[in-house]
Amino acid sequence: MKRKWLPSLLSLAVAASFGLAGCSSSTPAPAQDQSKPAEQSAQPAQPSANAVPSDTLVVAISSDQGTLDPAVTMDNSAWAITYYAYQRLVEYDGATSEVKPGLAKEWKVSDDGLKWTFTLQDGNTFADGTPVTADAVKFSFDRILNIKKGPYDVFSVIKEVKVDSPTSVTFVLSKNFPPFLSTLAANYGSIVNPKVKEKEQNGDLGQAFLASNTMGSGAYELSEWKKGEYFKLIANPKAKTQPALKTVYFKIIPDATAQRLQLEQGEVDIAEGIPVEQLKSLKESPAIDLIQKPSLFVDIVYLNTSKGNPALKNPKVRQALSYAIDYDALTSSVQEGFATQMRGPIPQGMWGHDDNAMQYKHDVEKAKALLAEAGASNLTLDLLYSDNKPWWETEALTIQAFLADVGVKVNLKKIAYATAREMIDKGEFDLCLGVWSPDFADPFMFMNYWFDSNNFGLAGNRAFYKNDKVDQLVRQAATTNNKDERTKLYQEAQKIVIDEAPYIYLYQKDYIVPISKKLKGFVYNPMLENMYNLPDLSK
Repeated sequence: MKRKWLPSLLSLAVAASFGLAGCSSSTPAPAQDQSKPAEQSAQPAQPSANAVPSDTLVVAISSDQGTLDPAVTMDNSAWAITYYAYQRLVEYDGATSEVKPGLAKEWKVSDDGLKWTFTLQDGNTFADGTPVTADAVKFSFDRILNIKKGPYDVFSVIKEVKVDSPTSVTFVLSKNFPPFLSTLAANYGSIVNPKVKEKEQNGDLGQAFLASNTMGSGAYELSEWKKGEYFKLIANPKAKTQPALKTVYFKIIPDATAQRLQLEQGEVDIAEGIPVEQLKSLKESPAIDLIQKPSLFVDIVYLNTSKGNPALKNPKVRQALSYAIDYDALTSSVQEGFATQMRGPIPQGMWGHDDNAMQYKHDVEKAKALLAEAGASNLTLDLLYSDNKPWWETEALTIQAFLADVGVKVNLKKIAYATAREMIDKGEFDLCLGVWSPDFADPFMFMNYWFDSNNFGLAGNRAFYKNDKVDQLVRQAATTNNKDERTKLYQEAQKIVIDEAPYIYLYQKDYIVPISKKLKGFVYNPMLENMYNLPDLSK
């Protein structure tokens, strides 16, 4: 799940078929010229004879996937492949985090927030021609609740799904949950063809089949998955609206240099695995657009306020650590400047963000004074981080240097990703690097997960922070449907947590991706990171 760290990239060898410039018959580019890979040189890449056809899109990705089942996976990179093979009751609207009608043309919610009734649009069918009905909606959500994996914790608030008629369905919730509508636009809100029951193995509700297949009503369907090489999507002939791009390949190219070369040669339309240090030079390419937009992907430091070094229980010590960071220098050295310092826990672009919230700035003398007031001299802290993010090594070293400037010694502890998750869950650290992005467009994803004391550990509150007033504010905000009231409550809570500093709010990472200038209609939605709006694209 995005909020639980994005999974690490698989270490995959580059197969011969993915040579730096050539494509074998098993790769998605058309087999017009099976020439050997071009030798690397200092010369600009030349257009390839294997340029992508006008009705085909090729996206270079860095790794293969696990399961693609929307009722199981919480992996953003898996969602990117299948998101448009399914439809949802509501969809995100263009570049915004607001929702618009999807399969549902309208909906209403009861005054107590416990009943949500959706009326379906006519004319939608699954790829096999089966109509999309209220029974299919009920089946899809009952399936999630029965499987009890991945998105189960999000939808466990659903008490019952009732079919009112073939075109009307009602969700009965066990408690009022204001973000519910937004959750339905996420990948796990995908409506699955009930005929997947025919693919069931040992009572798995079709999990084995949907791990590597799709059964949706979206604009595309998965037609082939060649492990280690590519995923192939084709236009769903039964889709209500037909896309201009009839075939989409997600081509697995682990090597960033190979991705860049194939993009420059026209063999790839989108390359999502090129590191930031190589992206600036692509700005000058006449054939490539460099898309750069603020994202909701944030990079933070967890300060273990209750289970770490006892000094971290003192808010003055935590404030000092926040003042010790040179945020501009950090984003420059770690993200080549492609990032924006956070202003509190709710990032810019998410409703509830407070443009006037207090923001920590680099102030060495203030940091030293706060440490002295707290009696925290000769402080030594361990900084935990994993191999999950390629920039964390540089980030850890940079933070170590900043804290040394204020008299705090930092021991760096780099460990395997799986081990790091176990230690975070148990609270076995002082400081820890972390990333987070929301699954649904609601500040609940930040404020309730990060600060509610019921969520210690991997559940979200990785600072093991407890403040009774904050608990009261965020819980109240999660039980009212009045958006203005929720905003007021969240902003009041933000003032407290910014002052008490259980996290160091480092930066929002910019979303950057190079795409071919031939590609038209691309729209970036911060809630759909790396999920390209395939049905709207053309060349």
